[in-house]
Amino acid sequence: MVNRPEILFPLFRKITYLKGIGPKIAINLSKLRIMSPRDLLFSLPSSILIRNPIKTVHGAALHDFITVEITVDEHIENQRKDRPYRINVSDSKTTFQLIFFHPRKSWLRETFPLGQRRLVSGKVEFFDGKAQMTHPDFVCLPDEKDKIPLSEPIYPLTAGVTQKNFFKANQQVLITLPSLPEWISIPIIKKYKWPNWTEALHVAHSPIKLEDILDNSPARQRLAYDEMLSHQLTLSIARASLRKSKGIANTGNGNMTNKVLDMLPFEITGAQRRVILEIEKDLAEPLRMNRLLQGDVGSGKTLVAMISMIKAVEAGGQAVIMAPTEILTKQHEANLKPMAECAGIVLESLTGRDKGKERDAKLEALATGKIQILVGTHAVFQKKVEFNDLRLAVIDEQHRFGVRQRMDLGSKGDAVDILVMTATPIPRSLALTNYGDMELSELDEKPKGRQAINTALIANSRLKQVIERLRVAIDDGRQAYWVCPLVEESNYLDLAAAEDRAIHLKKELGVKNVGLVHGKMPDSEKDKVMADFINKKIKVLVATTVIEVGVDVPNASIIVIEHAERFGLSQLHQLRGRVGRGSDASTCLLLYAPPLGKTAQKRLEAIRETNDGFKIADIDLKLRGAGDVLGVTQSGLPQFRIANLETQSELMRLAQDEARMIIFSDPDLTSTRGKAARNLLYLMGADEYIHLLSVG
Repeated sequence: MVNRPEILFPLFRKITYLKGIGPKIAINLSKLRIMSPRDLLFSLPSSILIRNPIKTVHGAALHDFITVEITVDEHIENQRKDRPYRINVSDSKTTFQLIFFHPRKSWLRETFPLGQRRLVSGKVEFFDGKAQMTHPDFVCLPDEKDKIPLSEPIYPLTAGVTQKNFFKANQQVLITLPSLPEWISIPIIKKYKWPNWTEALHVAHSPIKLEDILDNSPARQRLAYDEMLSHQLTLSIARASLRKSKGIANTGNGNMTNKVLDMLPFEITGAQRRVILEIEKDLAEPLRMNRLLQGDVGSGKTLVAMISMIKAVEAGGQAVIMAPTEILTKQHEANLKPMAECAGIVLESLTGRDKGKERDAKLEALATGKIQILVGTHAVFQKKVEFNDLRLAVIDEQHRFGVRQRMDLGSKGDAVDILVMTATPIPRSLALTNYGDMELSELDEKPKGRQAINTALIANSRLKQVIERLRVAIDDGRQAYWVCPLVEESNYLDLAAAEDRAIHLKKELGVKNVGLVHGKMPDSEKDKVMADFINKKIKVLVATTVIEVGVDVPNASIIVIEHAERFGLSQLHQLRGRVGRGSDASTCLLLYAPPLGKTAQKRLEAIRETNDGFKIADIDLKLRGAGDVLGVTQSGLPQFRIANLETQSELMRLAQDEARMIIFSDPDLTSTRGKAARNLLYLMGADEYIHLLSVG
């Protein structure tokens, strides 16, 4: 049952309670996610109509909305029903016509008596060089000019709902707005010169000038911040609720960790050292860790994950790392096993391909604690997979797993600490929005010796030159990836297909030099091809985006991405990250089909200009928008009605800080300020989060 405060009841009535909104209009409004008066309030104007009072239509711009005083000169009736009724009128300088289709003629004669003066307001159009106004929006006596608004809000609508319906309904709601105690801190209100909640809504729905509908107008900013603050409060409540559930203090003597760090042939980066300490501190607390680790391609996330898992083992528990593909699982196993063996830790993998006695033996070893670190795919989620004492779960490439799967993995132990990793940098504003319940760590430094990748744009007409360049590189002992957007030829898209390109390259470079891998192949065949590539038996690997995530072949120093204009920015950056992993200088060749559209050109130029994944993520946000960057269906990204994450991102950090401060100082929201914050949560429909509080 919803315990919504009584003062808010009128805002949550059925929309049909409002005068002028019948069942049919209500059904149409529901298509705009408007089911209550509250929904109407949060549907702000998208534009503004300004009515310019002028003396004459002479010189008026086409389609201008004007208000002008006229004298009625002549009524011109047409007997044919398909012809309009015309009224000749004159203003202070010229004559023009008022046009009416299918009118009530008696009403027109009463409203526009011959020789009388009237004020009319509407859109100016020109036909055969003569000005006309079709169906004026307003008609009144000259001394009633106050009846005609100087400006009107324009709302985004759907079929069956008029601007007049929408405006009148909203005005009814605005008149009855309750006076609510302030939930934003006064210093923030003063700093940004924001109005209170009621004033902000009145101003937002009554714009006078174009600036009033922009995102940076004080009223809109304040209402956007309300949405962000509510969202961050829900995340803070969820975070506090999670942390209330006791965790296990995972501390060890550091012996295993030191053995692994000593065996490394390189010095870890300052960023890795910082993040390891952040995770170590979380693990040592008797509260559950919930941390997101963002790191650019090649920044060393896997090593950080391994050190974290070793710390869980040192504390007497087990750890698991989840990868989205079998290829990546096997790669993790190959890379991590030497470290585990150095520390005296048993590390094994579990995938869907483990069958029979071998699988049973692994499950038994896991359940008895003999396997201390498990590397797995989705197979780990199966009920039969039981741990003896799981302390830490690491999820690699979070965007490949849903939130529900993260929770399922966490339930494999009593109080599992969660570390989520992503190699797809997310702009900070989106990270705060989508993962605001998590602590955020960033690996913003590349290991020493990593070569910068040279990126070039090449028109596909120069394909022969690219293949010739590959031939020279192969003769020098180097390896290359060749990425295509399709697996096989399409009747609908004129794009390169991996199968056709592999046949072509085999003819040009030799059958033994070229391999093919794509998502439709059986896993065993895929793995064999990948193994041959890793072992240098194959020199050029033709692939689809199956190689996008995590594949690590240090000797591969060239990647050709065909039809690069068809790929997203972050995807191009991920693909480029397959090279530059060894000591050789690496090259990324972006083959494109001219002419390029504006957005495609900006994408390709951005990827050419920078190797910084965080910069690329910000550019991607500007080009595509928040929903596309995260993928709304999987991300759980809130669909804000007012807030714009692209233009108001700085407010999200402010909202997170304030929300965490509110929950820290008043965890149950029982103070005066806390009760105001509850009102905000109810207003935003976040009732279920209020029920997570100890009181309420």
